[in-house]
Amino acid sequence: MAQTAVTVIAELNARAGKEDEARQLLLALLEPTRQEEGCIQYDLHEVVGAPGHFLFYENWRSRGSLDAHLKTPHFESAFARIPELFEETPRVLISNRIG
Repeated sequence: MAQTAVTVIAELNARAGKEDEARQLLLALLEPTRQEEGCIQYDLHEVVGAPGHFLFYENWRSRGSLDAHLKTPHFESAFARIPELFEETPRVLISNRIG
């Protein structure tokens, strides 16, 4: 059975006064995640005119690759800090390319 690549868009809003700390936490995820098996693209964006409003745009070789990423120590460590640094649980959209 062929594996289907997946795209993830994750949206996070930093708590007021925590923007810089949140940015550093998210930036620290880039290098180790980009080295993971199955990671095609892992980019972090900040919305223009909205400091602390972050978007991840990710492409993974398969859902299994994404699931493995979610269990890595660097991801689990960062995710544990979500309540401290971010307004709410991240909004995450997982999709398959259809065209």
